[in-house]
Amino acid sequence: MGEQPRRLALGIDTGGTYTDAVLYEDASSEVIAKAKAPTTHDDLAVGIEAAIDSAFAAGAAVHTAVTPTAIELVSLSTTLATNALVEGTGRPACLVTIGFDDGALDRGGLREAIGDDDVIGVAGGHNSHGDEMEPLDLESLAARVDEVADHVDAFAVTAQFATRNADHELAARDLIWQRSGKPVTCSHRLSAKLNGPKRGVTALLNARLISMIEDLVATTAEILSNRGVDAPLMIVRGNGSLVSADFVRDRPVETILSGPAASLIGAAHLAGRADAIIADIGGTTTDIAVLRDGEPEAGPDGADIGGHETMVEAVRMHTHGLGGDSEVRLADRAIGAQLEIGPRRVVPLSLLAVTDRDTVLAVLRRQLGEDIPGAHDGRLVRLTARASGARLDPNELRVVTAIGDGLVALDSVVSSSVHERALGRLVSRALVRVAAFTPTDASRVLGQQATFDAEAARLGAELFARKRDRFGAAIAETSERISTLVVGALVRRSAEAVLGAALDRDDLPLDGSTTELVAAALDGTAVSTRLDVGLAVPLVGLGAPAATYYPAVGSLLGSPVEIPEHADVANAIGAVVGKVRVRKEITVTAPRRGVYRIHAGGEPETVWERPDARDRAIELVSEAAAVAVCDAGAGDYDVETRWLEKTIDVEGRPMFVEGTAIAVAAGRPRLA
Repeated sequence: MGEQPRRLALGIDTGGTYTDAVLYEDASSEVIAKAKAPTTHDDLAVGIEAAIDSAFAAGAAVHTAVTPTAIELVSLSTTLATNALVEGTGRPACLVTIGFDDGALDRGGLREAIGDDDVIGVAGGHNSHGDEMEPLDLESLAARVDEVADHVDAFAVTAQFATRNADHELAARDLIWQRSGKPVTCSHRLSAKLNGPKRGVTALLNARLISMIEDLVATTAEILSNRGVDAPLMIVRGNGSLVSADFVRDRPVETILSGPAASLIGAAHLAGRADAIIADIGGTTTDIAVLRDGEPEAGPDGADIGGHETMVEAVRMHTHGLGGDSEVRLADRAIGAQLEIGPRRVVPLSLLAVTDRDTVLAVLRRQLGEDIPGAHDGRLVRLTARASGARLDPNELRVVTAIGDGLVALDSVVSSSVHERALGRLVSRALVRVAAFTPTDASRVLGQQATFDAEAARLGAELFARKRDRFGAAIAETSERISTLVVGALVRRSAEAVLGAALDRDDLPLDGSTTELVAAALDGTAVSTRLDVGLAVPLVGLGAPAATYYPAVGSLLGSPVEIPEHADVANAIGAVVGKVRVRKEITVTAPRRGVYRIHAGGEPETVWERPDARDRAIELVSEAAAVAVCDAGAGDYDVETRWLEKTIDVEGRPMFVEGTAIAVAAGRPRLA
């Protein structure tokens, strides 16, 4: 007899550098097989296919019953949205504001989030009790939508007090869709809280991500179907919960911190630790969170990503543009090897040489043969698939034309500061990808890792070591010396980041980790004083580079470091051990004594007694949570409700101000 069929879950994590796949058996808490493949940014399907196929091959080699038909759940976590916002490479979108004055753009970080994107402001909006303040100006909206529709991928709409009455956002959504056919994000769908500008930030970021996440979901679904996997596809949100792929299609911003949240859930599962600091280092970012009493803490104010404050519920996570593939730069006006690392990711030279070895080595050797070091030595560029058909200004067009269809040295493309700025814009729009010397290359030079091309790493290190400081001196003597300095800089920055997260969790100043006093303690530079600073709990390192860098980080912080078995795929494990969970809120206001408005979307419902308003709000929010958790892919689920009430004292008597009915529905995903 053959082996009995095994009921398995397939966890996938599409990260900035690698795509991981894990076959996991829930009944035995066993990792049956795992695999990694490079993330292929121009065509995600290639990396996803490679990881899934390798995982199935590894599983079948051990258990003949491991087949695609054994999969009853597929769950995907991704750093795609996080990386896009950190690197500023989201798709172009237009923000529509309704009922706000121009000053609203200067609140909540909205103007910074808008950047170069289009903004349409029209009359309309409601007051805090849901009454219309001014009719929605659909005529002006239609004219402006027609002007911008051709050069944006999506629209975002935020209306004044839309969480108290969403009619204007919904009407704007319908008009925009009818005239443009582009996706439209309504801010009230992403948060029930007030603060229109901040909801606008959240909605705009969501709009920039829609096509990116849609591509990822569609690609994954097609790959699974082609391999005979017939199971629900779930996505990890930033709070660590799972939702169906259909649920997340129109709210992709909720996947920011998806990868980090999955890694935290996976780390807790793997390490069995109730109290620890979890640090997940990948190619692009380092994500740090504190685990206390076995649970991650949710951020109180929404996720802060890439400098943008959002209303997205997420684990209390600190994300830094700091990873194995971070760009390494010599600081301006440096004396000696003063290095800056991140936040932008570049392709490591040693990785690029795996597929383009002859070109990479030829460029690096040519540049080493020059007597005078060049400003762009050790850097190569190529166009991405998105460059085809993109709108370009004259300087951007000149750079794109110079790059052409192949992989070229940057010094053959950029000849002036104008072109350098144009290149920067192209990189931020993900139209050009840069390869350069990174900590990954430095680790390869030092023998701390054995992957990728050693010769490309060494040549890149030699070129970087030739850079000149402000006095014209080379910053390092050998490739080994500069590599040691680069790895040391990454370790030092990582220690600051970990310490900052620990301070923040203890309600101490987050920037305390970058003070001169702490720097002296970490660097051991004090002579007349003894300064000690570090962690009081273990540091759990995750991610493929963790074993390379985190023992040294632990030494700096005086903390034991644990790197659990399967830590390299903790994200993919966390993707399949989580639960489906949704949270809904409905607010009750009192425009005048004896009148209560229930704000459940659209025109508010009015009742005349406070207990009736409370009971009706709880009924409605329970129903909304039940519908949402089913839409999100839960099988069996439980709903918990609570009622929060704000009152003020008026002449010794409590007066009702506002009430909030909250429902949380949670359960395990439906299985095939």
